[in-house]
Amino acid sequence: MKTISTAKAPAAVGPYSQAVLTGDFLFLSGQIPLVPETGLLISENISEQTEQVMKNMRAVCKAAGGGLNKIVKCTVFMTDLAQFQTMNEIYAKHFGDHKPARSTIQVAALPRGAAVEIEAIMYLK
Repeated sequence: MKTISTAKAPAAVGPYSQAVLTGDFLFLSGQIPLVPETGLLISENISEQTEQVMKNMRAVCKAAGGGLNKIVKCTVFMTDLAQFQTMNEIYAKHFGDHKPARSTIQVAALPRGAAVEIEAIMYLK
């Protein structure tokens, strides 16, 4: 088991790792739309938040030697499913033709007031 960390994604805001590599699988902790350089939420806008989450996920994947095209499963947490379509369009743009398995769940709140958080599992083989 190996801990993966990169300064190109936000530092963990609690007692966890950005990702953990075990065997051929990378388990990415949930990414929220924090700007790595400032540690602050990018904005209140769901489009900008989803873009930042995907950028953060890409950075963690790259640090582990992979990319978004290696992700096999995502779990999306949103505070308002009425914004699902907007999030989904940004999400789809980043994955292109690659379509990992996914669940989307509405939650009461997310850390730092985020509107979206995405966690993922990547297969590196």
